[in-house]
Amino acid sequence: MNPSTATLEAICQGLTDRGWLVLDDAVAPALLQALRARLHKLPDHAFHRAGVGRQGDHSLQPDYRSDRIHWLEAAAPAEQDWLSWADAVRQHVNQHLFMGLQSYEAHFAHYAPGQRYGRHVDAFRGQANRILSSVLYLNEAWADDDGGELLIYPDASAPDSAMRVSPKPGRLVMFLSEDMPHEVLPAHRDRYSIAGWFRVRAASAW
Repeated sequence: MNPSTATLEAICQGLTDRGWLVLDDAVAPALLQALRARLHKLPDHAFHRAGVGRQGDHSLQPDYRSDRIHWLEAAAPAEQDWLSWADAVRQHVNQHLFMGLQSYEAHFAHYAPGQRYGRHVDAFRGQANRILSSVLYLNEAWADDDGGELLIYPDASAPDSAMRVSPKPGRLVMFLSEDMPHEVLPAHRDRYSIAGWFRVRAASAW
């Protein structure tokens, strides 16, 4: 269930042309269904409230970020399948765009109705280690009036430049972590996704 050649080429083209991309049907239906099944079988205690920052800078700010997350682990077959899918992307991007990506981390994210994540960038302050961000939407269905859009700001200085991305089932979004401020708007129903980051060591950031 590795990414198709067409998907890999579209990822590289989008990153080269704009620094971001939105792809529908990028993931095989069997993998998408396995990830949904795994997500919904996880007990409530497997999720924890997401915070902002890391280590000494980590804090809970529920008015700013209110989703709950579960970090993916290789021991769970469906989670391993997604990590392998992402690693195939990592290798292809390194081969064709020379980004030097060394690893990938990801978590399931659940936004209950009304929850949000304010505008932010994914690279931690003083640590240029998250280089490329990915989001895969796991919702079973999504109507335009369900809300929960991802806003991406290709021009950080121009709020009106925001690209509005609906979390449609199976939709994949990728963007350069340090260059693209983004936010998650409140939804009117439960919203599910996998958020992930391709990384390098801070000392060798691309």
